[in-house]
Amino acid sequence: MTTSSNEKAGGVPPAAAEHPHTLRKGFDLRSATALAFADVSPIVALYAIFTLGLLAAGPAFWWAFPIVLGGQLLVACVFGELASRWPYEGSVYQWARHVRGPGAGWFAAWAYMWGLTIALSTLSYGAAGFLLQAAGVDAPGRAATMGTALAILALGSLANIVGRRTLKILVVASLVCEVLASVGLGTVLLLFYREHSFGFLLDGAGTAGSGGWLAGPMLAAAAFVGWSFVGFESAGAIAEEVEHPEREVPKALIFALLAVGIIVMYSAAGLILAIPDLPKVMGGGVADPVSDTLVYHFGSSIGRPLLVMFVIGFLASFLAVQAAVSRVIWASARDKALPGSGVLRRLAGPERLPVPAILLTAVGAAVFVLLSGSKLYSVLVNFTTVGFYVAFGLPVWGAAIQHLRGRWRPGSFSLGRFSGPVTYVAAVWLALQTVNIVWPRDTGDAWYIEWSMVITLTAVGAAGAALYLGWSRHRITAAYGETLRDT
Repeated sequence: MTTSSNEKAGGVPPAAAEHPHTLRKGFDLRSATALAFADVSPIVALYAIFTLGLLAAGPAFWWAFPIVLGGQLLVACVFGELASRWPYEGSVYQWARHVRGPGAGWFAAWAYMWGLTIALSTLSYGAAGFLLQAAGVDAPGRAATMGTALAILALGSLANIVGRRTLKILVVASLVCEVLASVGLGTVLLLFYREHSFGFLLDGAGTAGSGGWLAGPMLAAAAFVGWSFVGFESAGAIAEEVEHPEREVPKALIFALLAVGIIVMYSAAGLILAIPDLPKVMGGGVADPVSDTLVYHFGSSIGRPLLVMFVIGFLASFLAVQAAVSRVIWASARDKALPGSGVLRRLAGPERLPVPAILLTAVGAAVFVLLSGSKLYSVLVNFTTVGFYVAFGLPVWGAAIQHLRGRWRPGSFSLGRFSGPVTYVAAVWLALQTVNIVWPRDTGDAWYIEWSMVITLTAVGAAGAALYLGWSRHRITAAYGETLRDT
């Protein structure tokens, strides 16, 4: 594929540059890193999967964190090269589109949009539960939680619509709170409330079974931890709004993931080593090991501050996730790849923001919130993780093919002679981790929960294929051809 001088310079695509729908700059390296950091969110990354990982593999599940972080750092390095070469709005959509063509880009965006819109509903619903409890509402009912979640959706969407300055202030403020809370709590637990030696992190707590610990429990723990280190690509989703994106976005991707990874591993070690009664936890006698451990050491007074900390983490993640997915929708609509593209590609307000795309994510998430508690919702929620990994895989696998064919041309950020090997290993990592996440496991839940990854991946994939073949294919191929003629 040929590349224009405009692309090499890190500008917008030629078709976009000539179009009135262009975005304004509003982020620098610091704010782009903060957005990606908030999207991953140390609090959400740890507490959303802590109980699942612990029950799956015992205290030794901690080792899944460095394993998954290592794999994802390879992906972040590849994304950095892709973002430097094509620093356009839309992250995975743009990267897959440029390395493998419009079809790959469309399906990357499709998986990403579904996964993140469902994630918005789980983040708002989770924040609502914590907020109600922090306000003194004991055992809030489904209706109260649902209503609060919808209010959070509305207010969070308003924050994203108001302007980039508001978004940056809220994200940075929540980021400071998250770091202080996560690092501070981990330090206090490690220094003053440690119940076990560091060798406890090697204890599988009897989870090995007949298949061996590495072959069973550790793979399950790695699948759960797969949720912890996604979201860093959001720095690429806002690329055209970042000053000098070809240089700054790759740094933001890697810095944010590395910072979150270190904080999560540190906090997780503190929590695991402070668990007072592991047999009771592994026996199912403790519903929430995190809360139980903290109340044991600090008393019930820790309850409300802990809940407030959770609310901050979930809200920060919500804001960043919505900013990322709305940009992917907008970038796809700019290329006429979605039904309603004429509306979804519009920009509004003095800061020229993709307001219709933001509103679409809010409406979609609201529908999923209304489904909360249903069997369908339980199945859909499990698509969030595999949706990320499919969306990640398409551009990375495409980049690996470019390297194999000798067609890769680096941008201003490059891994040099390590570019090919890193891309190949990242491609293999994503393939293996995707299979690991999708693989049905005997968890004791209903069969449709155990097979939910397979069910949702098949259903969403089939729906996407039908829409692509029936509506989008000839439109985005024509738009792609216009871009190629311009270059």
